[in-house]
Amino acid sequence: MRIAHISDLHALDLSGASPLRFLSKRFFGWLNLLRKRRAAHPSFLLDALCDDLRQQPLDHVMVTGDLTNLSLPSEFQRARQALDSLPQGPQGVTAIPGNHDVYVWEAYFGHTFEKMLLPYAQSDGATEGELPTWPIVRKRDGVAIVGCSTALPSPVPLADGWLGGKQLQRLEQMLDGLRDHFRVLLIHHPPLPQHLDVLRALRDRGRLHDVLRRVGCELVLHGHEHRDLRATLDGPNGSIPVIGVGSGTYNHPLPERRARYNVYTIDGQGASAKLTVEQRVHDPQSGRFVPSSPV
Repeated sequence: MRIAHISDLHALDLSGASPLRFLSKRFFGWLNLLRKRRAAHPSFLLDALCDDLRQQPLDHVMVTGDLTNLSLPSEFQRARQALDSLPQGPQGVTAIPGNHDVYVWEAYFGHTFEKMLLPYAQSDGATEGELPTWPIVRKRDGVAIVGCSTALPSPVPLADGWLGGKQLQRLEQMLDGLRDHFRVLLIHHPPLPQHLDVLRALRDRGRLHDVLRRVGCELVLHGHEHRDLRATLDGPNGSIPVIGVGSGTYNHPLPERRARYNVYTIDGQGASAKLTVEQRVHDPQSGRFVPSSPV
């Protein structure tokens, strides 16, 4: 099975946004857009990313959050258009939220992510129109995709995340019942200390470590840091690979930070399956994504 891992798309669209929507943390986010983020995540890179994904032989696409900038409805519509353009369809694309997707309490309590990206965030067997309860689980060809939400609104300048006790309890039960599958855990925030950790951390990552030590999984994928990261966590049967991918739309001058995504090939069943990783990075000269070696 070949799976693409994309993250931190930061689709930008301010059309139709009332000034009243910016009487919140969004005002500071808007200032950040004017200062740097608008140029850092240009729309042409999202188009190029989707075009490249359409050309690759993929069985599934996983999106680990921050599809938007300010969690505006217009931005969710732009992100939804991007996902709708992929040939795998909602059954072949799984998306979870990041902190930018619940940038303000309005988006959190209004379940904007869940409503506007519903086909891509429903568990198998969910009834039509049923909003997801995190974690979600989707089984595909011997692979169990378990998607969590670490996204909560936080005051400026924080960009931290939480799983919470109820979600962690459900996660442990899910992972324990899926031991016959190759279990891929999707989260947005890294489960280990990173750059500016005091501002950007997954606050209850220690409790996640405890869950994984007890029931394990075969792969943990995340985004958030806009850079490639590799680590491991302890599991009941050995080390669990933890892979963070850089932003899929980052217009950065350094080659190691440019827009990118990973492709994982899972060959075999369950914990004994073999995992290989490829990476595709945007080339400014050609305007295309090209093969590269993952960090």
